[in-house]
Amino acid sequence: MKVTLRTVAEAAGVSIATVDRVLNRREGVRAATVEKVEGAIRRLGYAPSSLAARVQPGAGRFAFVLPQGGNPFYAALEEAVRRLPDWLPFAGTTYDVHHADVFDGYALAASLAVLRGEGYGGIAVVALDHPAVREEINALKRDGIVVATLVSDVPSAARDRYVGIDNTAAGRTAGSLLARFLPGRRGKVALIAGSLALRDHAERRFGFEQVIAQDFPGVEVIAVREGRDDAGRVRVLAADLLAEHPDLAGLYNVGAGTAGAVAALEASGRAREVVFVGHELTEDSRGALMRGTLDAVIAQDPGHEARSAARLMQALASGWPILDDQERIRIDVFLRDNVR
Repeated sequence: MKVTLRTVAEAAGVSIATVDRVLNRREGVRAATVEKVEGAIRRLGYAPSSLAARVQPGAGRFAFVLPQGGNPFYAALEEAVRRLPDWLPFAGTTYDVHHADVFDGYALAASLAVLRGEGYGGIAVVALDHPAVREEINALKRDGIVVATLVSDVPSAARDRYVGIDNTAAGRTAGSLLARFLPGRRGKVALIAGSLALRDHAERRFGFEQVIAQDFPGVEVIAVREGRDDAGRVRVLAADLLAEHPDLAGLYNVGAGTAGAVAALEASGRAREVVFVGHELTEDSRGALMRGTLDAVIAQDPGHEARSAARLMQALASGWPILDDQERIRIDVFLRDNVR
């Protein structure tokens, strides 16, 4: 549904004229009313069409650089990017999607270098924390291009904003859930990451191991493997871990490829014996939750991330104010009991 001025007014319980006064910072509106209107704007993700006329020259073209391959979460994120013109109807604004190998720092940097000469006002990139990527982000900034890192950050680069969850907190959440599900809160657990060169995966591992060390002395982390977010590779790694460790009590899939771990667990006959926690609520993970193979899913909203990245790039390129509360990406936790 397209969010209009009338939608915001109805949600806030005020007139359209009052919403217009709040948007344009006119005097004569009570503070409590301003708070109600701004709260409705944040909840609905409203982008005032009146701002479209204030788009700065060259600021209306934006690019999203997403991983290549069949990752279901990134497929949902790409679909959300393609729907941005419906959600954020700024006249003359376009959002292009480009794919790159985000596991290869030099390949990703080369992809960004090509886009640097394409006239974009802003680029949102799922970034690898790699020296070549950092330098290319810095070069984009020197050329006056807004840069947002998406899902995975490169904090040492001159990027403008990071759009994504707190991945250390996500890892701590996964560790706490997995350990609490273990009988007696004891046993051996293993991790499968996509790549520990991806900062989001490294931070999740850190958070997971931190909470285990602090709060669960009876839990032992015995192995960390890298599956490059490929379901086939993750299946092989999970099957190997199950074969090598008949007493394996828990498994945490840090990145994508959850379907592979699900297949390995179910093929081994130990699906309900091994506590399994993964990321992102996809069709595969939803089914595994329902069957009891997955015990919990840590998730983030790809639609919110796409809209947030677009709003931030547009605001930074055009000099508009940013509502930080609106752009905060939540960590969602799903169990079989709260999946719809």
